[in-house]
Amino acid sequence: MAREKNTGLIHIYCGDGKGKTTTGMGLCARAAGYGYRVLIYQFMKDNSTSERKMLELSENVTFIDGLSHEKFSFQMTPEEKEERRSYYAEQLRSVTQRACEEYYDVLFLDEVIYTIRAGLLDESLVLDFLRKKPANLEVILTGQDPSQALIEAADYVSEIRKVKHPFDQGIPARKGIER
Repeated sequence: MAREKNTGLIHIYCGDGKGKTTTGMGLCARAAGYGYRVLIYQFMKDNSTSERKMLELSENVTFIDGLSHEKFSFQMTPEEKEERRSYYAEQLRSVTQRACEEYYDVLFLDEVIYTIRAGLLDESLVLDFLRKKPANLEVILTGQDPSQALIEAADYVSEIRKVKHPFDQGIPARKGIER
């Protein structure tokens, strides 16, 4: 199902609360259910998230694989961080090029804002893409603390604020609920 021209908007789901990725995936599920073609890349995550397993069942959703093992940026050595900077710059280029050339309707760049904040991706690459993206491509970005430049580039900015979270009591992320 082709999208109308010049209707692609930019969404940011940010904040310190649980649910940014879940919100983005929900929008992807809605779009795919309507017949839109959806392309998803998850920065800073391996390829085993539960929502991915479910959405891969849809013929309208395509995931681009990332690294099979990933760790938090604060756990990385300086050498690993430099490797990730090159890797994520290339991944962004490849994923956005595919979204444009293959006429996807929705592009979800999960945790791209976190990746920028961690110094593992140059924000100017993302901003440049957002300025040049096809007019009918819907783009979803997630992560904590987007810059003012990203906020200004977006059409939607929704903040998910943590009031209480089990992690604060030492309960790790649970499969099927947080991951």
